[in-house]
Amino acid sequence: MTVPTPPAATYRLQLTPAFGFADAAGLVGYLTELGVSHIYLSPILQADPGSLHGYDVTDHSRIRAEFGGEAGLRALAAAGLPLIADIVPNHMTVPVPESGNRRLWEMLRDGPGSAAARWFDVDWEAGPVALPVLGEGTDVAAEVVADGDGLRYHDHRFPLRPGSSQLAEQHYRLVPWRQGPGYRRFFDVNSLIGLRVEDPEIFDATHEVILGLIADGVIDGLRVDHPDGLADPRGYLARLRERAPVWTVAEKILIDGERLPSGWACDGTTGYDALNMVTRLFVDPAGSQSLIDTFVKHTGVTQDYDVVVYEAKKQVLAQFFGVELDRLSRGEPSLREAMAELLAAMPVYRAYLVPGEEPPAESLRLIGSAAELAATRTDPDAVRRAAELVVGGPPETVVGFQQACGPVMAKGVEDTALYRWYPLSCLNEVGGEPDRFSVTAEEFHAFCLRMSPNTMTTLSTHDTKRSEDVRARLAVLSEIPGEWAEAVAEWSARVSFDPRLDYLAWQNLMAAWPISVERFGDYLFKAAREAKTSISWIAPDPAYEAGIRDFAARAIEECGPSVAAFTERVDRYARVNSLGQKLVQIMMPGVPDVYQGTETTDFSLVDPDNRRPVDFAYRRSLLADPAGDSWDAAKLHVTRTALAVRSRLAPGAPYVPLTTTGEHVIAFSRGGRAVAVATRHPAGLARRGGFGAETLALPSGRWTCRLTGERYTGRIPLAHLLGRYPVALLERD
Repeated sequence: MTVPTPPAATYRLQLTPAFGFADAAGLVGYLTELGVSHIYLSPILQADPGSLHGYDVTDHSRIRAEFGGEAGLRALAAAGLPLIADIVPNHMTVPVPESGNRRLWEMLRDGPGSAAARWFDVDWEAGPVALPVLGEGTDVAAEVVADGDGLRYHDHRFPLRPGSSQLAEQHYRLVPWRQGPGYRRFFDVNSLIGLRVEDPEIFDATHEVILGLIADGVIDGLRVDHPDGLADPRGYLARLRERAPVWTVAEKILIDGERLPSGWACDGTTGYDALNMVTRLFVDPAGSQSLIDTFVKHTGVTQDYDVVVYEAKKQVLAQFFGVELDRLSRGEPSLREAMAELLAAMPVYRAYLVPGEEPPAESLRLIGSAAELAATRTDPDAVRRAAELVVGGPPETVVGFQQACGPVMAKGVEDTALYRWYPLSCLNEVGGEPDRFSVTAEEFHAFCLRMSPNTMTTLSTHDTKRSEDVRARLAVLSEIPGEWAEAVAEWSARVSFDPRLDYLAWQNLMAAWPISVERFGDYLFKAAREAKTSISWIAPDPAYEAGIRDFAARAIEECGPSVAAFTERVDRYARVNSLGQKLVQIMMPGVPDVYQGTETTDFSLVDPDNRRPVDFAYRRSLLADPAGDSWDAAKLHVTRTALAVRSRLAPGAPYVPLTTTGEHVIAFSRGGRAVAVATRHPAGLARRGGFGAETLALPSGRWTCRLTGERYTGRIPLAHLLGRYPVALLERD
């Protein structure tokens, strides 16, 4: 099969009811001038009407009305830039009222024998499907009432089984909201119900509109959300590629050193592996132990990250994944505990075992290693039985374990451990390992040399915990850990609340400065709930939550001037990191994506903060008149210039590491036609007095720096090459 042509570069837009297809079409001229080749859209199928993200699909047969419908999408496609679509094969939403999802409504009404029941991953063997919607102490008889042709419970509506009138006679049963549902869900989100796209009819029904748009040339490529949740990711991607032979990337989270599964019919990942490597490239390993010591001193948390991960995984398994454990263990208590320990010991999101196939050697190694660790924590015989079932047991057990691995990793690590262990929170990213502080230039080069030329790379997404420029500021702390410790000690002495939250608060207050009390408080509120040490999404505490808001206000009011002064010092070096990250990401192998607004500085925190509206008018004006030496102007100049150079390179242009005479630079060439150079660890460089006599030997020929217009050949003093900007991008004349 012909390999699809990848984009030169993409630009991610977050569509909302307030920013639809017409608004996106209005940006085509700007984005073309910026230098991207494709617009990369958030999900476009009909979702909950007020949804700000679109992953809660309600109807696969329609383009979302709030965005302008299919006519609006086609008009956008005709505006001049090809489109990449984000698709959601793993799940649909369980809306409120439930009648908003027609297929779900039909399944609840007509039961397991209905055509609609084939759509959803429901455990019918357990009886009527459990719907966790009831509040605490609900008197069902009093609060669930007849409502026309259905039943009503507050804002919820449910259908009546034909010929029935009583709640007890239905194909569903209403259970407390804390109880697990009778269906596979997305992570621990009860409002997202798993789809059975492994069924060819369901695949066709859920993809008909998207495939039609691809056939019509309206959509040029695809981003596949959460493939690890599917029963058969490899089979799904093969079917998709057969029907849609376009550039496709999968949202596959690769833990350090992990590779994309062989045999996947896609062109790469959505770029978290590249993001984490680029971040580490600009972190100084010399500050690691000092930062850990400061973190432990302020929080009282162990310095052993693995302990924190294990405790977090066990907590979420106990709180959220009881239904999944019951299914995997068939009701045997010892086997249930063994399955829990095996899931807690898994170091990746999935082992890719397929029922009926010979297990891959890497899959067996992963399960075997996890079983060895689990056997030290519970009955070894039970763990051995669990591992045997996971590898070669009934298909529902093999697949069920695979589908549980991702949610346990996501909820246990991404959404719990990363909010508990954060000596340097720029490392606490999706797929990141915060105890691995940095990479050498040689390690980064080795990573790039094995990259697929068609995979996506990114620095910021709608799901990142912090935007790239927040991380650029935080990376500076690895170079000035002593100054940071003194600053935090001063701020903490003036304002304190919860030691397990305060230290994270100070990092993010500094790195996102200036920030409003509302935004800062919202971030801390989410961080505390994710950490699950004092409150959680299922265990609120109004008094604690009021304390968070008070802390946010007092921290800004009482420590704001000092935080601002510290940030100003950090920014001398953060700007260097920011420009370096951007240049490296655009020029390294892969298809670079620019997340909306990040062509200039962006100091956003975790969603929904990173999905706020972007001031495109400001960016247009800066692009039209780029004069000035502001950080915004410099970042836009680097972004635009790098995208232009990148567009003139072949997608698979060879990556060649370049050797420098010092440790404060990363340099490489692409295809013998372009050379990228970026400064590393700028605070340390300043302390030693600059580059001195250090040089870079260019490949043969004459070269022009596209950022400055200067011409070079042979061996160049770094002090001269990087005198105006901390980065350089040279193109062969």
